[in-house]
Amino acid sequence: MAIEVVDDPARSRFEVLVDGEVAGFADYRLLPQKIVFTHTEVRPELEGQGLAGRLVAHALDMSRDTGLRVVPLCPYVAKYIERHPEYKDLVDPEGA
Repeated sequence: MAIEVVDDPARSRFEVLVDGEVAGFADYRLLPQKIVFTHTEVRPELEGQGLAGRLVAHALDMSRDTGLRVVPLCPYVAKYIERHPEYKDLVDPEGA
């Protein structure tokens, strides 16, 4: 099973691909100096395989690499950051 995470800026989302097929996504809204994560979803038949975690980790790493602050409106992204404190410094205290 080949897993890849890509940014699709035209659709404002990061996608996790399994064998070249979209298996899940993390929607975002790009603001000046911030990225607001609004929704994360993985196809039901692929849940429980760690795909959402890989997707969100990649999205947060890309946010760090581009200097964007993160606004985790999506409950999954917020919980992921809570469980992975190495990303807490990315959270914008002012929100969206």
